[in-house]
Amino acid sequence: MIKKARTPATSLHQQAVQSLRDAEPVCYWLDDVDSPVQRERLTEDRKTDLAVVGAGYSGLWTALLAKQRDPEREVTVLEGRNIGWAASGRNGGFCSASLTHGQANGLDWYPRDMPRLERLGRENLAGIVDTIKEFSIDCKLEQTGEMRVATEEYQLEDIEVDYRRMLDFGDEAVLLNQEETRAQANSPTYLGAVWSKDKTVMVDPARLAWGLADACEQLGVKIYENTNVDGLSRDGDTMQLHTHNGIISADRVALGTNAFPSLLKRVRPFVVPVYDYSLTTEPLTDAQLASIGWNNRQGIGDSGNQFHYYRLTEDNSILWGGYDVIYHYGGKIEEKYDQRPATFEILAEHFFETFPQLEGIKFSHSWGGVIDTCSRFFPFYGTGHGGRVAHATGFTGLGVGATRFGAQVMLDLLDGADTELTVLDTVRGKPVPFPPEPLRSAVIGVTKRSIAHADANEGKRNLWLRSLDRFGLGFDS
Repeated sequence: MIKKARTPATSLHQQAVQSLRDAEPVCYWLDDVDSPVQRERLTEDRKTDLAVVGAGYSGLWTALLAKQRDPEREVTVLEGRNIGWAASGRNGGFCSASLTHGQANGLDWYPRDMPRLERLGRENLAGIVDTIKEFSIDCKLEQTGEMRVATEEYQLEDIEVDYRRMLDFGDEAVLLNQEETRAQANSPTYLGAVWSKDKTVMVDPARLAWGLADACEQLGVKIYENTNVDGLSRDGDTMQLHTHNGIISADRVALGTNAFPSLLKRVRPFVVPVYDYSLTTEPLTDAQLASIGWNNRQGIGDSGNQFHYYRLTEDNSILWGGYDVIYHYGGKIEEKYDQRPATFEILAEHFFETFPQLEGIKFSHSWGGVIDTCSRFFPFYGTGHGGRVAHATGFTGLGVGATRFGAQVMLDLLDGADTELTVLDTVRGKPVPFPPEPLRSAVIGVTKRSIAHADANEGKRNLWLRSLDRFGLGFDS
């Protein structure tokens, strides 16, 4: 839910602080007794047909699809830490069909591509669901859709516009008035909603990553964990990936490193790493759940620039995240940034404003993690070293679903073929690069303040935001 800029009541703040007192500073999804035993690290030089750097969704989908396309191809995955430890295991578990961070954003950038992208997005989501079922991946799949709620009067017009657009694209969508919305999930802040029923599924994100890794290995992919790639070079027709314990020589390389500095240096100006934060409550009692309703278990998001996303987990905890995206000067990525008490207090205050009937509930987990964003808010693609290396980067929070599409694009690019995907303007185009420091931090800081001001003033964008819109630069939560 988007809040107007105001000082929260002291009692609300105290309630938030108390609710966080016993929260474990770890990711809810990764705090799982069924987490897999770590795989071995690389200990010697090896040769492979395709080397994949990164064992999050992007890398794992690439490896899996590569083996499905050509079972004889030797595929090796190199992961610097553990399977799904970063964004792939820390997100909210919203797996969306959108390849463009929403239809409106896609239409702003590449209107000619949008009918095809919408079809490809639906096919991509269906492919994800089919893979989950084919390999019996126990990721708690729920095909419940997503509801976007209005919490301010001016947002009602926005969601109606979204609804009409969804119908134009053939989506299964329902526009809900205030009473109908609160019958779905009971919050005194809800004024209306649009429920997209067929474009989002809910998953346990860490279990999805672990399951994809298992599926890769079933098809013969070799995965090395704790094997950080710190260099990429070319030796004739062969690419070499340098690690502390050996060199992988590969005919082709796919980069799934996303928020982390790309091994293709020219990609770096187009990406900034930002931190997103989440909380989970202790499991709701039957009475607490009944006070909300939420019988259809949709994912929910609210409608401002700084937005929250939230959903029920398998044990009926509420995951509550988003709103306060954080960038650190120079694009620093450090483990200490995974915890940010000030953000957790803001999130908790907003939670209790949204669901006051849950007063007294405690949060069990609090965590953050780094994601990659680019100025167009959805991934861009490219190659290097004469087409021997490919990347898909800049997923901006919708990577649970879009990474599979990005994997298909990378494999097509590495094949050097003109396909339905590689001829898209979306794939051939690029976002606007971010300026270097110190201007980058200044631009992001001014933009964040302007966005907060817009959310507090009926969505009205100031001159700064309108100027960024014209240049294709964006930044939100």
